[in-house]
Amino acid sequence: MVKNKTITVKGKEITIINQNDSDYISLTDLCKDFDGGGSLIEKWLTTKNTIEYLAAWEALNNKNFNSPEIGGIMAEAGSNKFYMSVKKWIQITNSIGIIAKAGRYGGTYAHKDIALKFGAYLSPAFELYINKEFQRLKEAESNVYNIEWNVKRVLSKINYVLQTDAIQKNIIPKMSIAKKKEWIVYAEEADLLNVALFGCSAKEWRDANPQRHLNGENVRDIASINELAVLSNMESLNSIMIKQSISKSARFNMLIKESKEQLVSLDGVDYIKSLKHTSSTTYPLAIEDGLDKPKLSKFNKKLKKGLEWNPKENKKN
Repeated sequence: MVKNKTITVKGKEITIINQNDSDYISLTDLCKDFDGGGSLIEKWLTTKNTIEYLAAWEALNNKNFNSPEIGGIMAEAGSNKFYMSVKKWIQITNSIGIIAKAGRYGGTYAHKDIALKFGAYLSPAFELYINKEFQRLKEAESNVYNIEWNVKRVLSKINYVLQTDAIQKNIIPKMSIAKKKEWIVYAEEADLLNVALFGCSAKEWRDANPQRHLNGENVRDIASINELAVLSNMESLNSIMIKQSISKSARFNMLIKESKEQLVSLDGVDYIKSLKHTSSTTYPLAIEDGLDKPKLSKFNKKLKKGLEWNPKENKKN
């Protein structure tokens, strides 16, 4: 669950929640120290300028916006008898820009674009303070993201050379394979780790996530820091087992066992948890969109059954 965030504006704590992958700021918190309190939200909604802005925002951002109702609302907006509440606005227009929440963090929330407009209604100076603190928050989040990205980049490479050296010195010399096809052996060993840790090969992930693949991402790009830390450990462990001439099926079973145990252990380490953005399901995101799970390759079927992989058989495929 994504934790709520807060900013402090002139000594006032303002809650920010994640809704539809966007930041929504509490209008209830923004107006609580102003004369009128929560009633200011409905007063703001009653003005014609507010209705025009909200309608324009919804038309740009909400494909299910009930725009035909706006004509009637605009005809009444600004008159003495006109009244608009958050609940009424949502019901009539199917709005997504403003939401009402119950519970511990209950209240009225609005997309940051709309919340800043409300801040200007409360006080132009207050709007500037809100914007300044919100930008400070986003800069801090960006710094954390950059730290995480760099940590991931290091983790994904740190022990890879150990595995490739072990393959070069202990596997390839025992095989009758052309130099130009040696990459297949390296790829299969990389997929041995992918399947053990993520439950899919690189190709299976690409087939399940074509758009992300086109964007240049791979199965390891979306892994959490914890997963990549374990992956680095598994590369080291695999290189040791390769040197000991342990069979691929035995190595695979050991890698699965060790990766599961290490993930459980790392989930309890605070300094890792404070940095990571856990990927809820590394494999495969596209299935959630109704796509069929790709068929396992013969290589991965054998891995999952604990059978030996025959390079000559792979060559036929």
